[in-house]
Amino acid sequence: MEHSTEIILTIAGIVLVHGLIFYFLTRKSRLIKGKHVVVTGGSSGIGLWAAIECVRLGAHVTIIARNVSLLEKAIEELEKRRVRDTQMIQFRSLDLAQSYGAVTSTLEELERTVGAIYMLINCAGMAICGTVEDTSVEDARKLMDVNYFATYYPTRHVLPKMKEAGDGIIVITASQAALMGIYGYGAYAASKFALRGLAETIAMEARHRGVSVTLALPADTDTPGFENENRTKPEETKIISGSGGLAKPEDVGKRLVQDALKGSFFSIMGLESWVLSILCVGMAPWRGPLLCFVQFYLLGPLRLIGLVLQWNFQRIIKNCAKQRQRT
Repeated sequence: MEHSTEIILTIAGIVLVHGLIFYFLTRKSRLIKGKHVVVTGGSSGIGLWAAIECVRLGAHVTIIARNVSLLEKAIEELEKRRVRDTQMIQFRSLDLAQSYGAVTSTLEELERTVGAIYMLINCAGMAICGTVEDTSVEDARKLMDVNYFATYYPTRHVLPKMKEAGDGIIVITASQAALMGIYGYGAYAASKFALRGLAETIAMEARHRGVSVTLALPADTDTPGFENENRTKPEETKIISGSGGLAKPEDVGKRLVQDALKGSFFSIMGLESWVLSILCVGMAPWRGPLLCFVQFYLLGPLRLIGLVLQWNFQRIIKNCAKQRQRT
């Protein structure tokens, strides 16, 4: 009897392993060659490199941002990566947080001149650091406008059109701060948590209509925005967030596009981001049997690691407070 049970378990294990291998070998990326991709925040940083990757893959690419001079420089970089003479590469200058009407008007014009938007990559955003009480109400509102509404408005416009077409990809760029609250990131984290809620809702509402959503969770990345962010960071925040190193925008932008084309819900880079995404997976959408299997078995042990990290964060905060008292 025991021998028979061992045989059954062995066979089941072999079938499971081969099933998982087959799943990942047959999982294909969608193609964007000849399709229209819009990248917000595409004049620099992660957005620019995401746009570069889309140009490399043969898409018609429109980048949107506010600063015209930066947009013109970005277009020069995109033109260098052109792979087809017929590719349309252009920009629009727009304050995405201004109003839904302004965003809709611009996107409708693009749809008429270039074609339906097949992929929307939301990379517009900013960071202002400070404890909750040290962050002004005006800055807190600005963060919500730039990080949330500048993503919500274009997403709200393209989503029903993608549903009607039965196909489409939406990328929402958040941050690791969308997974956990971090000292000095109160208002910023709130805006990024809102983006995670938006992404999970879209995944539930639109998956059956052929629309996929990817939530990008980059760690600190070497961008112009990160330089500005560092000017307002409390010492505690620098120590806590600095432990994960500094990613290259070209790596993050390329990974973001590739994950979106594969239909992954989370787009992450590095061990720290991977561990955090497992710890904070919650009710995130199903994305394959292997990942769910890993999450099931690692959640317990990783929770212990998370508690140790939280203890270390509190130690850093207390040490910084003592240091300030001495000075």
